[in-house]
Amino acid sequence: MSFSLPISSSPQMSSSLLFLPLSYPTFSRHPQNSFLYHHPPQLPHGHSTGFVLCQYRLIKRSNLYSMKTGGDGFFRVSSYSNFRGDRGGEFDNGSDRDEEYEGASGEEEEEEVEETEETISCPLLPERWDVLGLGQAMVDFSGIVDDEFLKKLELEKGTRKLVDHEERGRVLQAMDGCSYKAAAGGSLSNSLVALARLGSRSIGGPTLNVAMAGSIGSDPLGGFYRTKLRRANVQFLSSPIKDGTTGTVIVLTTPDAQRTMLAYQGTSSTVNYDTCLASMISKANVLVVEGYLFELPDTIKTITKACEEARRNGTLVAITASDVSCIERHFDDFWEVVGNYADIVFANSDEARALCHFATKESPTSAARYLSHFVPLVSVTDGPRGSYVGIKGEAVYIPPSPCVPVDTCGAGDAYASGILYGILRGMSDLKGIGTLAARVAATVVRQQGTRLTIADAVELAEMFAFHCNSSTIQSDIGSDHISSF
Repeated sequence: MSFSLPISSSPQMSSSLLFLPLSYPTFSRHPQNSFLYHHPPQLPHGHSTGFVLCQYRLIKRSNLYSMKTGGDGFFRVSSYSNFRGDRGGEFDNGSDRDEEYEGASGEEEEEEVEETEETISCPLLPERWDVLGLGQAMVDFSGIVDDEFLKKLELEKGTRKLVDHEERGRVLQAMDGCSYKAAAGGSLSNSLVALARLGSRSIGGPTLNVAMAGSIGSDPLGGFYRTKLRRANVQFLSSPIKDGTTGTVIVLTTPDAQRTMLAYQGTSSTVNYDTCLASMISKANVLVVEGYLFELPDTIKTITKACEEARRNGTLVAITASDVSCIERHFDDFWEVVGNYADIVFANSDEARALCHFATKESPTSAARYLSHFVPLVSVTDGPRGSYVGIKGEAVYIPPSPCVPVDTCGAGDAYASGILYGILRGMSDLKGIGTLAARVAATVVRQQGTRLTIADAVELAEMFAFHCNSSTIQSDIGSDHISSF
């Protein structure tokens, strides 16, 4: 099965496509005569009212905690010390490798330094962005604890919960003197960094320009987040919020590899829609919205306005489902956006079932098929069992890429980057795009950490360059092809 995807249908973009290969397809969003939609399906829970299915889519401050970097590359955190803004450089002491994990090889460290130098030497922003991500900007603090530590703090192992400033302080106080690792974290940033690294060289097409918008505070953590993304060739475009506090996630890992996560959102889930964000979206070919942003009502309004702006400018909209509990709490809001604006949806099997309001016994294949009646392209991952790409009521099975798993955290983020990379490189073969995504995910799973390394990204890009260059863009409409949205 093959298909083609529009990068833009806006006439305003015709003079700005210098970042796109000439083989990229351009066409209108609404095809003619699709027999698959002769009997349009109903949205779950009565959401069909007010929606008209039209072919493939629906019309319609606080104190901070001091941190010092030790010789081992860890951050030392003290919960009762003041973190002085003029000493923000402490975040960047030590090596320029990814801060997430200690086991980076010297080769990877050297590549990271090279990447930093390239980024600093090219401060000018591109005229257009291949992908703009809109999501939570949060700094991850990762530490190793035992079960007794969790019991002492009355934390349920393996869960993710929102905490306020006081509870965050209580946990960090208990961890006083322990070692942390810090990283510019978040599901969306994982995907964007992987995509930027896959597209960092002119392999199979021009280099990809990747950016992120979100909310960070005017604190040292905000500066840390921006700097680390920039070093990974992802530009963070949003200005810091004055007196705002950058969100954090404390990740406590027990010896059995289970992770307990405590998220302090700070300003990360409050993203305001303004002319600056509108301008960013108008210059993007793809807008990726992180599902975690649905947590706050005001941010939901921002998501809707951002998607409307994307529609006006011919920008594709991709939504990440992010979390089952988030979907369940904001089911109507998710469908308001997915049903009206989404061109691509990324979900794992549980999230896909939650979006469909399916029972757990339903297969991911059924969920992919169902969702593809409302969204042109649906990506559903099912762990070691493989994945599915849903399109026009059908599901294409993608076998898992063989690997010995070490850390499965971030697998879905990596998979999404592979799908986006294949689309941006003009691939039309669904099986080929899915296979690429599965290979990217397997590469991340076989290592410790959530980030695709530079060396692996280059190897993957070279491996699939032939497929990218030889893919044929189809223009007909039928059961095996999509010619437009």
